[in-house]
Amino acid sequence: MSHDPTLNAGDIARLAGVGRAAVSNWRRRHDDFPAPIGGTANQPLFSLPQVEDWLRRYGKSYQVSLADRAWQRLKAAGDLRLGEVVAQAGALLTTGESELEPESASLVSELAERHGALTAYEFLVERYLEAHSRQLSVTRDDVAELMVRLVPPGEDVPRVLDPACGVGTLLLAAGDARVLGQELSETSAAIATARLRLRGAETTIVAGDAMRHDGFPGDRADAVLCDPPFNERAWGYEELVGDPRWEYGLPPRGEPELAWVQHCLTHVRPGGLVAILMPPAAASRKAGRRIRANLLRAGALRAVIALPGADLWLLRRPAAGERPPSDVLILDASADMSVVEPAWRAYLADGSGQAVRIIDLLADEVDMTPARHQRRDDVGRAFAEARDRFLAAAAAPPDLKVLDEPLDQPATTIGDLIKEGLVSVFQAPPRMAADGGDVPVLTADDVAGDAPPSGLTTAQKGLVAVEPGDVVASYSSVRVMAGGGMVLGPHLTLYRVDARRLDADFLAGFLRAAGSRATTGSSRFDVRRTRLPRLPLKDQRAYGEAFRQLAVLEDALRETSALGQTLIRLGLDGLTGGHLHPQS
Repeated sequence: MSHDPTLNAGDIARLAGVGRAAVSNWRRRHDDFPAPIGGTANQPLFSLPQVEDWLRRYGKSYQVSLADRAWQRLKAAGDLRLGEVVAQAGALLTTGESELEPESASLVSELAERHGALTAYEFLVERYLEAHSRQLSVTRDDVAELMVRLVPPGEDVPRVLDPACGVGTLLLAAGDARVLGQELSETSAAIATARLRLRGAETTIVAGDAMRHDGFPGDRADAVLCDPPFNERAWGYEELVGDPRWEYGLPPRGEPELAWVQHCLTHVRPGGLVAILMPPAAASRKAGRRIRANLLRAGALRAVIALPGADLWLLRRPAAGERPPSDVLILDASADMSVVEPAWRAYLADGSGQAVRIIDLLADEVDMTPARHQRRDDVGRAFAEARDRFLAAAAAPPDLKVLDEPLDQPATTIGDLIKEGLVSVFQAPPRMAADGGDVPVLTADDVAGDAPPSGLTTAQKGLVAVEPGDVVASYSSVRVMAGGGMVLGPHLTLYRVDARRLDADFLAGFLRAAGSRATTGSSRFDVRRTRLPRLPLKDQRAYGEAFRQLAVLEDALRETSALGQTLIRLGLDGLTGGHLHPQS
């Protein structure tokens, strides 16, 4: 069996700067194309050295970056051990000790020296998560950050717990905190530990089954964040019938999420908050009615908020002698998460907004499904507003001429443009001080969402100021900046063009195209190999305008997709509830 680093067809296409169809053609047309050495008939794996040799013999341009070489070396361990070797790479970067074989250890160390340990490891983790996307469930970054903002611990150096922490996504969003976590998988626990320690966080991650073997018995954090496994039937019902955590009732066998809710409440101090993601059905299932009612009566359950794909429950551990509230916030934010924070703040201040009387819920089925509690008198107005926003968000594609044959244009690379002085590249520092800062920081999420800077830092050495016309790129997004007054955040790269000779939108378009062909996280390491035509500035600007229109169209499609779902739901509710009527 070969122990060479391996690539799939997509990897080969990315390294050679071609589409997957080109790789398929090479395999069909060339008898000497390397034969698969592993994988399956539908997903074959090829030897990296053999592919390199074939590309050289046929004069194909390609580039295997240091990052890709390190990743392919780790992948050679095989799928079953991939998580283990990624965890070992984290141990090497955090403690200097690892069981990695020497070549892998050398490549990982060199990658860390060149790009910083944190950036290097995040690249490897991104690739690992992508390779195992069907087996690993990872909380969306925007949802994780929302959860953290909704349950501020309120301490100088708070203690934040995630009892089902996976690879650490929620704890990473917690910022400057002492973080505690538990994870069933030893591999994921080790990866989470390395990710957090590389950020300088005081970290304690325990491997084990939190339901059966609580890693923090009697310990209470200032806040708890949790994205537990959904619909896990073998959660320990038989062994845990008399467990003291079931303060609000024994969770039914088919309601493991209600076990996680009570586990989280057990581990937060009185007055502390819990944010936990739940399956939408948990708000209404008959089997969980008694526990939901007890949570409401005690004042522990404060909000049920529908988000894309899941509900978010916000809970507060009641303090001794505290009078429970009379209302609970029930909100449908599945189409627009920006409404969550204002509604939550308003509810905490005076119980206003989308609050529902608890006595009404207890008198009914204790059904807290957010869509059910949409205010009926608002449906017609909400439909009209959503329709207007949907129509306003629509955008037309650019008018592009279709050619019978592709243009044969002289080409260059971004690396050559950098050498010629047309492009300057700046990298954000991997870590930034955040305490008491007032300098706006552009984050990767801001770039992805075309949003203003959401981070803050203090003035410090190494910050990269963003100027109008700069092209900023993350692992997966590219944006031409309209304004300045901010600094570049971690994991971002800035490309500053000589505007007299190079159009920023022209460059950004080719960067985005290269990123769409690449796998997640690879573009920052291979970007100098990106090819683009040599054109006069006038022609560049024509391309740049077309690229800009495509970017506008992409943003519009993202917005109209969410608005369209809202429009359909409101239309159905309005027509069936009598608040809307067909035009005669």
